[in-house]
Amino acid sequence: MVRPALRELRAAVRVYREGTHSGEVGRALLGQIGELAQIAGWIASDAGQHGDAERIYRLGISAAMQADDRTLAGNLAGSLAYQLSNTGGEVEGVRLARAALDGVGPDAPPKARALYLDRVAWAHTKAGETQPAMRALGEAGEALAEDSAETESPAYLYWVDAGELKVMESWVYTEIHRPLRAVPLLRDVLSRYDTTHTRELALYLSWLAIALADANEPEEAAATAERVIMLSGAMTSDRTAERVRVVRERLEGYGDVPEVRAVLDGAA
Repeated sequence: MVRPALRELRAAVRVYREGTHSGEVGRALLGQIGELAQIAGWIASDAGQHGDAERIYRLGISAAMQADDRTLAGNLAGSLAYQLSNTGGEVEGVRLARAALDGVGPDAPPKARALYLDRVAWAHTKAGETQPAMRALGEAGEALAEDSAETESPAYLYWVDAGELKVMESWVYTEIHRPLRAVPLLRDVLSRYDTTHTRELALYLSWLAIALADANEPEEAAATAERVIMLSGAMTSDRTAERVRVVRERLEGYGDVPEVRAVLDGAA
């Protein structure tokens, strides 16, 4: 998917740079460049092309800022912060996630503030800062509660809802090793999740496998890990591949449990 996404992005940049247009049309083109950069950057990041993804995200941020669209700029900056937090740049991830939230301001759509607060929570979690992470989670829920049929949000925030906030909350609890909170949340999310969304399902199950292992439930963790491995084998997502590695490493501590050993040997 990277090639067609980049082709569309380059075409939009070419139209903006080489065409003659009014200020209003120019801002609209810059907004489209920003939205296409969000899509292309996300795809590149998921494919493990992190350097390319960062360059694409920064191009999108620049376009959004020129278009004076702070909400779009915050979405791109938050996405880059998420990548940095997941790839060893935890300090920069916190800084950028906070900048995205501060830049969008208090008057941003509730869904936007909720999403950017979620990314702040994750950045603090990856940086080992539990209390700021928990505060940001609470503030994200409060922000989303302000959303209503009367409030307008950009179309690209269609997926931000209470279920997604619950997913992030469960990830945070798993990362800070609080399985008694993480497991019920993840099971609730998975009980209502569309199983055709294979990549997301594999990711969510990987967190459940870790939380079950932390809860000293190796047999259930092994069964869940087996599903993760099976689902991940059918796609080329760097993110899911990394999660499989994390799950396998976590289960090694239960290598003497027959169910766990069978999954680890089968994966190998």
